[in-house]
Amino acid sequence: MLFQGKSLSAKLLDNGVVEFKFDAEGSVNKFDQATFEEYKAVIAAINNCDEAKGVLITSGKANFIVGADITEFLEIFKKPENELIPWIKQGSDVFDAFEDIELPKVVALNGFALGGGCEFSLACEYRIADTTCSIGLPEVKLGLMPGFGGTVRLPRLIGADNAIEWMSTGKAHKAEQALAAGVLDAVVAPENLREAALTTLQQAIDGKLDWRAKRLPKLEPLKLSPTETVMTFTTCKGMIAAKAGKHYPAPMTTVKTIEAAAGLGREGAMALENQGFAALAKTDAATAQIGLFLADQVVKGKAKKAGKLATKSVERAAVLGAGIMGGGIAYQSAYKGTPIVMKDINNQALDLGLTTAAGILSKLADRGRINAKKMAGVLNNITPTLSYDSVKDVDIVVEAVVENPKVKAAVLAEVETYVAEDAVITSNTSTISIDLLAESVKRKDKFCGMHFFNPVNKMPLVEIIRGKETSDETIATVVAYAAKMGKSPIVVNDCPGFYINRVLFPYFAGFSQLVLEGADFTAVDKVMEKQFGWPMGPAYLLDVVGIDTADHCTGVMSAGFPTRMAKIDNDPVSALYNANRLGQKNGGGFFDYGKDKRGKPTKIAAQAAYDLFKVESKEFTADEIIARLMVPMVNEVVRCLEEGVVDTAAEADMGLIYGLGFPPFRGGPIRYLETVGLTNFIEMADKFAHLGEIYQVTEGMRDMAASGKSYFTTDVKTA
Repeated sequence: MLFQGKSLSAKLLDNGVVEFKFDAEGSVNKFDQATFEEYKAVIAAINNCDEAKGVLITSGKANFIVGADITEFLEIFKKPENELIPWIKQGSDVFDAFEDIELPKVVALNGFALGGGCEFSLACEYRIADTTCSIGLPEVKLGLMPGFGGTVRLPRLIGADNAIEWMSTGKAHKAEQALAAGVLDAVVAPENLREAALTTLQQAIDGKLDWRAKRLPKLEPLKLSPTETVMTFTTCKGMIAAKAGKHYPAPMTTVKTIEAAAGLGREGAMALENQGFAALAKTDAATAQIGLFLADQVVKGKAKKAGKLATKSVERAAVLGAGIMGGGIAYQSAYKGTPIVMKDINNQALDLGLTTAAGILSKLADRGRINAKKMAGVLNNITPTLSYDSVKDVDIVVEAVVENPKVKAAVLAEVETYVAEDAVITSNTSTISIDLLAESVKRKDKFCGMHFFNPVNKMPLVEIIRGKETSDETIATVVAYAAKMGKSPIVVNDCPGFYINRVLFPYFAGFSQLVLEGADFTAVDKVMEKQFGWPMGPAYLLDVVGIDTADHCTGVMSAGFPTRMAKIDNDPVSALYNANRLGQKNGGGFFDYGKDKRGKPTKIAAQAAYDLFKVESKEFTADEIIARLMVPMVNEVVRCLEEGVVDTAAEADMGLIYGLGFPPFRGGPIRYLETVGLTNFIEMADKFAHLGEIYQVTEGMRDMAASGKSYFTTDVKTA
């Protein structure tokens, strides 16, 4: 054995072949600080082995290397940029040193080879993969660019334009796709991977393959004429500017780095990559997107744990209420493999539910994502019925009837008499208290909320609402079922609006107050979309949600929090509702909706809305607009954390990312708060404290600011 570490080993085999193996003690191979130290030791061991003639790189895991250890990033990236660049260079120098070993190197790739795993393979002369391989450079999804030579080697292997597409999208590519692009040299069946890699290596050792010629282009400038250079980079920058926009700097920095390095050899090009990576590491976008990734791991980890704790497996489900929401829930369950009964009281509703499911499937078929057999299988997994007899054998029921407490209570009480004793019953409600609804069922420990978001097939979040008598087993079962449906479940405690709607309506209240003071709702939407980054401004979002729904929810929130969320006099939402302007559903709300001559949807600011509000026009700065809407939302998120409505800052962030489309480059409301800085946020909020309780920060936040603590590392519950 030439070297044996905790993650890496190097062993001399027959014929002078050194097997360099990645096999970490944990579940996956990744590059962390300890692995880098072993990496350097392996390089030294190979260089010092006189008998070595070639290097075979393998993995002892189902996946080759999943990338760098992201958990180390946020702390390291706090270093000043002038300290960060040398730190990054230390890492990329190791990859260069490996590439410079004067022996042929063949890597056998299986499973995921992402980020640093992909970059490691690029430092080898030959890349042989099996059919399970998925390879790519996803750093852009973390607000970063490749930092171990990806921007240098990949363009010199497959061309600048192809490499830019790989890096700017961050997509992982299947083995055959990577082979066609020129990243891989061969793709074989998994059982043939080792033999194929060894054969290629032996051919290189024997001189039948010119491995030095294979390495040379990676050390030299890009082979582009001046005209090709201008055309390639001008086109790429234009496309990226249009697609990524100003909020996501990583793709453009990547392109500019490759462009600047085009005429340089490896050393100069690598220095530019080091600088570009360091600059991106210091951006708020990178901090937010890395934080988002880590928060997502928290949510997924809790769902996985719940799956293990669940004593009841959901093999068959039921949804009560067919409609659009019920049809969406039925589709999602059936598509992910859990058969579901769809129950309603009339055939017209059942037809609507089936049409909803079929419509989603048809769109997937049109895009080539499913075939006719899969489509038929999903529809066959949905059993429409008018009778409760069909639900007696289900493991879980999702009640999704009209948002009326009396109707829901009656349906819940009725269905409980038909299902098995151990069946779980849930309510898909957006505002009605779970404890209130629990009064209608006898087995309160088997009951909780399961709040889906519309459209169900697109919105990843499911709020699991725990009642005061809901058992841990029930929560575990429902979380596991939501995860099985392909959703990201977050468990919250019961309160008016639960978590998502509770924090959304102060945001809407801030908007309503602003409109009543004379702000143009189109100007507000533009600022919140273009500058803050929401997918929809508040006026448009209200129209999409439905003005009637919003007005109803405002009443619920007002009753739940009478001092903080009291209904606003002359609320623009109520004015629209009273005028029967219900938003998109009837063609007019804040905006008028229609179609142009080509049949494309149109959205025009409605004069009728302006006439209803009857306020004197006043202009507000972008900063004022953002503060007036975001301070109430963030304050309410903090209250939810302090009261234990939501358990962690990570879940608080992911809830709004997944449930409302909070701008990912801001990382969620708590990450946004900490990026602004607690002290700065408090100063901003205090300027508007006279406008009402929604603008007044909690004492807990003031204490947190004074102590310099972070919501991501502190238990903030105060209630």
